[in-house]
Amino acid sequence: MEPISLEDLALLEVLQRVDQHVVLTENDNAMRQRLLDSGLIEEDEFGLALTAAGIELCKSLQHRVAADAQAAKILQQREESEASEA
Repeated sequence: MEPISLEDLALLEVLQRVDQHVVLTENDNAMRQRLLDSGLIEEDEFGLALTAAGIELCKSLQHRVAADAQAAKILQQREESEASEA
């Protein structure tokens, strides 16, 4: 399994910032517009908020990050076990 891409990690970071109501910077304008256009976030009188699709994608990406971390941990344990047996 390939590790999560940098683009997906960046997307997760922006989605989490929107969820935490952190104001996006000028550098985030392109990403903000793409998220609005794709229906992952919406803008209301309180600012930006995740839509149901945005929440589900955020959860999915968080699970992927956790799975990658778990897989890396298992691989490291195997390597350490093999090294100690040799």
